[in-house]
Amino acid sequence: MTAGPAPRWSRPASGREPAAAALLSWLGDPRAPGLAVVTGAEGSGKSRLLAWLIGHGTRPGTVSERRIHGFVPLPGLTATTAAWMLGEQLSIAARSPGDLLAALAADRRRTVIALPELHSAEQPGSLVDLVLGLASLEHVRVLVEVRSGTEWARALTAGPCARMDLDEPQWTDEARRASWEAAHPAVPAAQDAEPEPEESFDLDDPASVCAADPWSVTTAYERSAESHGGLRAAWLRAGASLTREQPAAERALVLLAALGDAGDPRLSATLDSLARDASWTVVWHRVRGDVTPPWPGPVRSLVAGTGPLAGQLVVADHQGTVRILDAESADSVGRLPHSVPGLRAAAEHGDGTVTVLDEHGLLHTQRAAESVKPKGVAALLDDGPSVRERLLSAAAEYARDQREKVTALTGAGDRVVLGDAAGTVHVVTVGAEPRTAALHQGRVTAVAATALPVSAAGDTVTLLYTGGADGTVRAWAPHTDPMPEPVAARNCAVDAVAVAMAGATLVLAIAWADGLVEHRVLDDDRLRTFHPGSQAHALAFTADGDLVVGTDEALVRLRAR
Repeated sequence: MTAGPAPRWSRPASGREPAAAALLSWLGDPRAPGLAVVTGAEGSGKSRLLAWLIGHGTRPGTVSERRIHGFVPLPGLTATTAAWMLGEQLSIAARSPGDLLAALAADRRRTVIALPELHSAEQPGSLVDLVLGLASLEHVRVLVEVRSGTEWARALTAGPCARMDLDEPQWTDEARRASWEAAHPAVPAAQDAEPEPEESFDLDDPASVCAADPWSVTTAYERSAESHGGLRAAWLRAGASLTREQPAAERALVLLAALGDAGDPRLSATLDSLARDASWTVVWHRVRGDVTPPWPGPVRSLVAGTGPLAGQLVVADHQGTVRILDAESADSVGRLPHSVPGLRAAAEHGDGTVTVLDEHGLLHTQRAAESVKPKGVAALLDDGPSVRERLLSAAAEYARDQREKVTALTGAGDRVVLGDAAGTVHVVTVGAEPRTAALHQGRVTAVAATALPVSAAGDTVTLLYTGGADGTVRAWAPHTDPMPEPVAARNCAVDAVAVAMAGATLVLAIAWADGLVEHRVLDDDRLRTFHPGSQAHALAFTADGDLVVGTDEALVRLRAR
């Protein structure tokens, strides 16, 4: 099937064809500066020109060189709130301008961003810094509107940029302007209406802020220098989620999950009551700065323990430290003796051993707890490596010998499952050739496994769920062919997956790169969601079916209502 013709573009208003042609030329010229600044006096038509470009550039079917990927009107916004809006449009979980810049730097696809009315922003200076940071990325184009004569216009145009001052005559076709104005007679301005009163809310009251306009609350918290019992820090930590359209109960749930232990101790109970109609209950949460018990650090991998580690969580941080936490309380139980720099994933194997995957695709195994060893005659007869030890040795050797770097890891009973940078999943067992399947276009980002009951006698088969940078989640039982269609697909990468049998029910959790966490009951297609406010790097199901979510800011245990 061939694509239809690109939609036609209308002429811009008020004879601005020369200005419009220049903007389209800037978009299409690979040698042009990454920043274009449209200036002019108040009433010069800057916003109308950008609205024309954005309206056409965001339509389906627009050719790639004229495509606008993100736009945020800046009146009343700060750099933080602008980053939240852009992150949502670009499928990026951005808590801050720095997060947005880092995510765009890592994604080399062409991205065009339009930012009208910077001069009316809440914090124009910080937005200038964001604009310049975005424009410094080779594959990013930024079009910004700012009023002439302001310090922000001078700052934006001090370096390399394409500048257009709409007060200059060359940007208007006077004949077309006269024709346009004749066809569109001016409408008398309406009499000034009484300004609407500003919304009133109490920044110390959880019920008040959860029910109020979230953008107004965010601006008020950014202006405030007080802690408001810990609400301010929690709101700004999770604000990229709190500003979404949602019921007040869901907003209270997110705010509770982001609340630190240094705040007013009464707030947790109040927020829990406000969240009683939400999709989840927060069982416990640990956020950056908590001390009782301590926050375990930014989470990169989560595993629910089995065997000697039953009832515990294996939690790996951004520096490669692997901690063992009590799953019921999040109290620290211990840690592995050796950190693994560049840690990408961890797996536990049911006998007290934990394997860690590093950034080079190599596996490292350490013992987190002692397993039961044979005694007496059995110990004398069994003096060689155990089946588990042979499995982990075979998996490490297999990973080391792969042409494509290993990028994902999980344990699956008597198997080790690996995913690689080319989209292939490998199942390693002792005494048999590895099973492989090409499941993704590009890097495998996550793998998870569970034992699926298939008979009343207790027989099971291994069921795998895999996520990829291609934005799909796929299912595969290694004894048969993979399912032809993905279980889930979205226009952003998968960060983590977890799967488990919750009683007789199969449940799947997916963390997407834009910050969405999905919980799917696969037997009846029930779907719950959670937006922690930052990217969820890791997921795990506890033995009783609760979902644990790990981000750079928090570790949260959730129970479905």
